[in-house]
Amino acid sequence: MPAASPTGPALDLVVGRAEVLGGVPIARLLPRRPRRTVGAWCFLDLMGPTDVALAVGPHPHIGLQTVTWLLEGEVVHRDSLSVEQPIRPGQLNLMTAGHGVAHAEEGVGGPLRGAQLWVAQPEGTRHGPAAFEHHEDLPRAEVGTTAITVLVGEIAGAHSPARHDTPLVGAELRLRAGRTELPLDPSFEHAIAVLDGGVVAAGRAVDAGQLLHLGDGRSSVELSADQPAVALLIGGEPLGEGLAMWWNFVGRSRQELDEAGRAWEARSERFGAVASSLARVPVPAR
Repeated sequence: MPAASPTGPALDLVVGRAEVLGGVPIARLLPRRPRRTVGAWCFLDLMGPTDVALAVGPHPHIGLQTVTWLLEGEVVHRDSLSVEQPIRPGQLNLMTAGHGVAHAEEGVGGPLRGAQLWVAQPEGTRHGPAAFEHHEDLPRAEVGTTAITVLVGEIAGAHSPARHDTPLVGAELRLRAGRTELPLDPSFEHAIAVLDGGVVAAGRAVDAGQLLHLGDGRSSVELSADQPAVALLIGGEPLGEGLAMWWNFVGRSRQELDEAGRAWEARSERFGAVASSLARVPVPAR
């Protein structure tokens, strides 16, 4: 059952479900009951820590943006827009799928740890063209004992240059021992996902591989740690559109998802081709 917060809405704690993706152990935090989304954020995997090189062959997406953030290691992104882009810790890869795109992700070996997230695109942009952007220099802020890197949106007066199609925030939080009162947009719903160490958020302990949904209506949240920790803050205005999700697709109906799957199987020009030596990922059975 959700725990009641003395200063805000009920708190839902989600423990990551252990899976393997591209040979790498992950903890899947979204979509999970009781919270399938946080704002437009609709998918969150925590990767590693591992020494296994990530190897995810060409696969398709529709109706979403992929956000990749690493704490350790290096991954090479290749897509059907002819982009080949390494990503390293402290850098952001953001790919917009729109009507359709394909990509592959390949690690270079050595330690790997990070997060992969999806953002559901709204009706106004989800049928648009695919795009890719890479940001090496993201804005930072300090609040209390927490160093903030802003991946998407704005927090504590720092604004990310990354695209977002709905009101949204995503930020890495590096906590030192002590307490921080982190400002929040009360029109957003928010969640804290812990990547390393342990954090107490709004009075609730959150360990690595767990996510705490903070609800909406909060203008701030108190965070504390006994020793250094790393977490992600995600949040945004509720999308207000019923999502249909299956495999690598985000749409509004099962028919849309099935059509995308058939297009991938047929090697449709909708998704293009990816210059990767990895095997093409087949459509899974329903």
